[in-house]
Amino acid sequence: MMQAIEITQPGAPEVLQPTTRQRPVAGAGEVLVRVMASGVNRPDVLQRKGAYPVPPGASDIPGLEIAGVIESGDQEAMAAAGLQVGDLVCALVAGGGYAQWCVAPVGQCLPAPQGYDAVQAAALPETFFTVWSNVFDRAQLKQGETILIQGGSSGIGVTAIQLAKAAGARVIVTVGSEDKAKACIELGADHAILYKSQDFVAEVLRITEQRGVDVILDMVAGDYVAREVSCLAEDGRLVIIAVQGGVDAEFNAGLVLRKRLTITGSTLRPRPVAFKAAIAQALREHVWPALAAGRVRPIIHQTFPAAQAAEAHALMESNAHIGKIMLTWD
Repeated sequence: MMQAIEITQPGAPEVLQPTTRQRPVAGAGEVLVRVMASGVNRPDVLQRKGAYPVPPGASDIPGLEIAGVIESGDQEAMAAAGLQVGDLVCALVAGGGYAQWCVAPVGQCLPAPQGYDAVQAAALPETFFTVWSNVFDRAQLKQGETILIQGGSSGIGVTAIQLAKAAGARVIVTVGSEDKAKACIELGADHAILYKSQDFVAEVLRITEQRGVDVILDMVAGDYVAREVSCLAEDGRLVIIAVQGGVDAEFNAGLVLRKRLTITGSTLRPRPVAFKAAIAQALREHVWPALAAGRVRPIIHQTFPAAQAAEAHALMESNAHIGKIMLTWD
C-alpha cells in the first residue's frame, strides 16, 4: 500500500485529502518510480474542480509530473533508454503523480539533469514538455523572432521565457504586478506589460514599431484571441494551450487572411506515449545540457509536504506565485 492524495469530490482545495491506495505495478514499457517530489499544475486544479476529465486508463489520482528513483520496470525498455533501477528520473505522467509510487512510461522519463535534486527535477516535465511542443514544434519559433507570452510569471511562462531567450528570440510578457514584471525581466524577458493597467495590443505594437509579434503563447483564449490576432505580425502564429478566459472567441477573419496567420493549439495529456517520447528526446538533446550548465533553470516558488496539497492548490488559485509550486514525499 501507499499514501496518496485523492479528489474526494469536485470542489475547492479542501476536497484534496490523504488516502491509502494499492501501490501500482509497472507493465510493458513502464517503470515504477518511488516518488520524492510532485509538481502542481493548473490542469490539476481543473481536474479537482471536475472540469478536466481523466483520460481512459489513467489514474484518478491527480498529478502530471514527478521525480524519484526507479524501483522496477521493463528492463529491456529501460536499457534502450539508457536507464536502470536506482536512477533518479523525472517523468511526465497522465495522472497518479500525487502519490508515493507512480508508474510512468519509459519514453516519458528523463534522467535528472546533472546536479539536480528531486524537487528541481520534478519541476521540469509538465512545463518543459508543453513549451517545447507548442513554442518550438507547433509555432516554430526561430532565432531573431519576437514572442509574446501571456502570463509570464506562471510555471509555463517562466519556462517559455528562458527557452525562447536561449533560442535567440526577443521576449515580451504580460504580467499582473510590478513584482512579477521584475521577476520576468530578471529571467531574460525584454519587456513586461502590466495587463491590468496597460493594453497589451497597444504596447506590443509600440514595442515592435507597429510590426507585431511572430508568435503568441496564449493560456487565456476567450476575448484575448481577437486582440492577439490584431497584434500578430505577417505570417504570425498564435498557439492556445489553455482557455482560462473561456472557449468562445470572435476575431477578424480578414486579418487572418491578409496577414497569413496561423491559429493553432494543443493539449498534451491525451496524446500517445510515442508523441510524448519524441518530445522527451528533443528535450534531452537540446535542453538538458542547458539545464546542467545552469543556462536554464526551474523557478520554484514554494514547496509543500504532500499532505498540504490543498494549501498548494489554494496558492495556485491565488495567482500570487512566480514559477512552480511543488509537493514533497517522505
